[in-house]
Amino acid sequence: MEEKTYHLAIDIGASSGRHILGWMENGKIRMEEIYRFENHLVKQNGHLCWDIDHLFHEVVAGLKECKRLERIPASVGIDTWGVDFVLLDAQGNMLGSAVGYRDGRTKGMDKVVYETMPEAELYSRNGIQKQIFNTIYQLVALRETEPELLVHADRFLMIPEYLNYRLTGVAMNEYTNATTTQLVNAKTQDWDWELLDQLDIPRKLFGKLEPPKTLVGKLSDAMAEAVGFQTDVVLPATHDTGSAVMAVPATDEESIYLSSGTWSLMGIERLIPDCTEKSRKHNFTNEGGYHFRYRYLKNIMGMWMMQSLRKEFKHAYTFEELYELAHIGRYFTSTVDVNDDSFLAPDSMIQAVQAYCEKTGQEKPETECELLYCIYHSLANCYAKTVAEIEEVTGKKYKKIHVVGGGCQDKFLNKMLADETGKDVYAGPIEATAIGNLMAQMLRKGVFADLTEARKMVAKSFDVKRVEA
Repeated sequence: MEEKTYHLAIDIGASSGRHILGWMENGKIRMEEIYRFENHLVKQNGHLCWDIDHLFHEVVAGLKECKRLERIPASVGIDTWGVDFVLLDAQGNMLGSAVGYRDGRTKGMDKVVYETMPEAELYSRNGIQKQIFNTIYQLVALRETEPELLVHADRFLMIPEYLNYRLTGVAMNEYTNATTTQLVNAKTQDWDWELLDQLDIPRKLFGKLEPPKTLVGKLSDAMAEAVGFQTDVVLPATHDTGSAVMAVPATDEESIYLSSGTWSLMGIERLIPDCTEKSRKHNFTNEGGYHFRYRYLKNIMGMWMMQSLRKEFKHAYTFEELYELAHIGRYFTSTVDVNDDSFLAPDSMIQAVQAYCEKTGQEKPETECELLYCIYHSLANCYAKTVAEIEEVTGKKYKKIHVVGGGCQDKFLNKMLADETGKDVYAGPIEATAIGNLMAQMLRKGVFADLTEARKMVAKSFDVKRVEA
């Protein structure tokens, strides 16, 4: 019997993290989740921050579980959300806190940045969608409020890069996640050094950008002893959407993807960025992808709004019950702009939705049925509008939408997406981010010849369902 070669994807999201083993068996990719842990923002020094020591502790605990199960991975890859970072001093110690993107410190920082470089010029250089929590605004907020941190800092690492550093002692910046900073030039595919100089952010903080598949290094001796084995730490697309898009089971160019989770990322894959003014006005982004492809997409608030609503409901409904409640509320016509800043981190999502409806002269939702349908209808409207804008900007018609990620299990939203767009909608795979993470590790090992072959294997290995309109 052939011995299995395991790879480990550590996929960390805003609310939880998972260790997922992957291997090839009988001509298919197989996966098993072996460890799961919680993640959430905590209040530190008046800011919403990530408990980075807790995250690292859980990363190590999951590695120890591999040893306990005697399923030792040949390689390990970590992916997380984008934009957030830590600063290290010359001794490798963390400076300050790992402030999270939902923190309010970036308020007004867009205006500060545009005093140095106008918004249109900034977009023409990096092609990244303006979001007030992007790293560029976070760093300028630090420059304005805690400049001593930038003075004493020696290295800038994004969250997965810092976790890699703790595992290996190697500080390495990865390309796909770096593009979410709004500090990478879309054409050179390197840090925009001129922009960094103009913003008075030290060049020395930023290392060479390495692509997915790159070896970070072996576990440090102390870490190998702690977990009970040695392995390679490899860069996947460390931005979770970069990994998820790798796992879209499309082998043609006539597809739009929707990576559906806390955030909805909807777009297409391109070989050349579009940093035009037309693209900026439509608020599209050109994030980096595997093999220097571009993920031409929109960030949409996504299932965050639904997750927040559920926490406020008195009853813990099953998903099927939520769909039924939403269906009952289909008479309700008010909609909201799901990307409005008021929905980013409200104390009460119910109150935020009601206040938006009142502010815009619409009937406000009162019942759980009305609240649910209002959000579903608003998301579906936003998706349909985004599809129309993709077709307008590219001058192409797309036949299919591939929905991947945890949100692809939401049958009610999938049906509304099919109804609103008139496209063929396919749902799955669910664990797209972890699959993409594993694909990068397997591509490094030569399991697949290229991304096209790997995507065909995804379509063969995982359940992908056609959504009936």
